[in-house]
Amino acid sequence: MELPDLTAVVAYYRGLTGAGAAASLAVPRGIIDVVPAARTVLVTFDPGTIRPSEVREWLEAAEPLDDVLSSGREVTIEVSYDGPDLAETAQFLRMSEAEMVKLHTESEWTGAFSGFAPGFVYLVTTHERLGVPRRNTPRTGVPAGSVGLAGEFSGVYPRSSPGGWQLIGTTMAVLWDASKPEPALIRPGDRVRFVEA
Repeated sequence: MELPDLTAVVAYYRGLTGAGAAASLAVPRGIIDVVPAARTVLVTFDPGTIRPSEVREWLEAAEPLDDVLSSGREVTIEVSYDGPDLAETAQFLRMSEAEMVKLHTESEWTGAFSGFAPGFVYLVTTHERLGVPRRNTPRTGVPAGSVGLAGEFSGVYPRSSPGGWQLIGTTMAVLWDASKPEPALIRPGDRVRFVEA
């Protein structure tokens, strides 16, 4: 399904899956996965169990779920705001470091979609006051647990990897644990709160 914007993707994904709460419709037998992205929702299914026409009917009957408070799990991430880009990012935003940290922690973030690495979820909020550009020169190595900002997103690096986000803090939270039945700490549709450690 192609949708007009990320807000529509999140609402539609919640309506299809419930994202931890009651969905607008039950997920039919034969649906394998529902995967949100920036402007699309991908549905994979078993054609031996469910016909494509039944999948289409399910998709067309789903109601977008805009009410953030009634859907999704809430995940709390403790952050030490000690990132190497904290001062420069605050200066770019024309606020003090303390004001930026306060805004980051007081904002409610929503898991929009995952990508880049297992456990990395692009988080969005309802305002644009923390929008910053990516770094001009990406780092070749960003430590696991780094909390960053880029564009309209915030996110946490689940493992050490290259990256170009503005790093504002660190967390000890484990974002991806393949030994668990649900390996990802944050899933699309989840509500995320950052708290100062």
